[in-house]
Amino acid sequence: MAEIADVIVIGAGANGSSTAFHLAQMGAGKVVVVERGHLAAGATGKSGALVRMHYTNEPETRLAVESHRYFANWGELVGGECGFRPIGLLTFTPPEYRDHLEANVAMQREVGADARIISPDDALALDPSLYVGDVTAVAYEPRAGYADPNATTYAFARAAMDRGVEFKLDTRATRVLTGGGQVTGVETTAGTIQAPVVVIAAGAWANELFVPLGIDLGLVPVAARVTLFRWAFDRSPKHLTYIDQINNTWARPVDDNCTLIGAESGVRVSPDPEHAPEAVDENYIQVCREKLVARFPVMRHSTVRGNWAGILMMSPDARPIIDKLPQHEGLYCMTGDSGTSFKTSPAIGKCLAEWITEGRPKTVDLTPFRSTRFAEGKPWEDEYNYGIARATISR
Repeated sequence: MAEIADVIVIGAGANGSSTAFHLAQMGAGKVVVVERGHLAAGATGKSGALVRMHYTNEPETRLAVESHRYFANWGELVGGECGFRPIGLLTFTPPEYRDHLEANVAMQREVGADARIISPDDALALDPSLYVGDVTAVAYEPRAGYADPNATTYAFARAAMDRGVEFKLDTRATRVLTGGGQVTGVETTAGTIQAPVVVIAAGAWANELFVPLGIDLGLVPVAARVTLFRWAFDRSPKHLTYIDQINNTWARPVDDNCTLIGAESGVRVSPDPEHAPEAVDENYIQVCREKLVARFPVMRHSTVRGNWAGILMMSPDARPIIDKLPQHEGLYCMTGDSGTSFKTSPAIGKCLAEWITEGRPKTVDLTPFRSTRFAEGKPWEDEYNYGIARATISR
């Protein structure tokens, strides 16, 4: 006999676990999470986990501001620990886009972010190891930082379980079942679960579920790679988090003695996420080293200490698709985020749960994230984008 649920969430990363937690909190009934591996087994567990509000558009900034409220008050709003460290964020942009920087920071402040523009000298005071000869202004978020992506997911999952959510780990969703234009359940490797609502938050594995339904969102699995470098002897311990739109990198500290850095050196398509490598090659290590030294010259004396690779799902415009899909009643998704939605997962889960339980998302308007924007010929492009029309994992 098939198991019966009210909502099935496919994927137990940060977004799937957040959605399950919020559904339970809002009284959605019986919620079951189906996960092919373990908690945070996909992109979430490999995330750099920056928590910041510097986006170049208002909708994602609103998600980030609401999510920051969670990270800053985690014990009260969720329970447990998420490992959030509000050490500050510096964002470097090309001087010729000063007007973009000013417009974006003004927008961020308007929607509630603690953001400001500071001088290069002010940035040097925050981190004396910086090279700032290529900037005339820097964006600063004193309350941004980073979290522990696994701890965040575990905390969401524990809080969801405490509210009655069932997590089926090591259980692959093989097919979303439909009938009469309506979702009817999910077929899994452990049996069939019947439910009128299904949320697909399956990361790089989403196409396996969309294709049989005749849904093509233009999603492409791509590799995300990071490297870890030990601090040089004379590197200042004043280490913040960084988004560098000049060197196309992001960075944050690890263990108060290393720098984790991700560099964009071209999108690498990974059509088979099941067998993607979990380590990077020597060429990528050298790319990261060069870009790291460009922003922190003292790190030319650093030693590489580790690396890893994972798989993200990228939409045609590299922005998330968060939607109630029109093809089948009761089918929702969070996909195609290009690696930028760990930091917004608290708000994304809350909005999806509102949509399912109350008929519409109330916390943030999700219309800009609609799946139909591509068919409408309206792919997302930010007006003040620092000259990068198709931003990817460094957003």
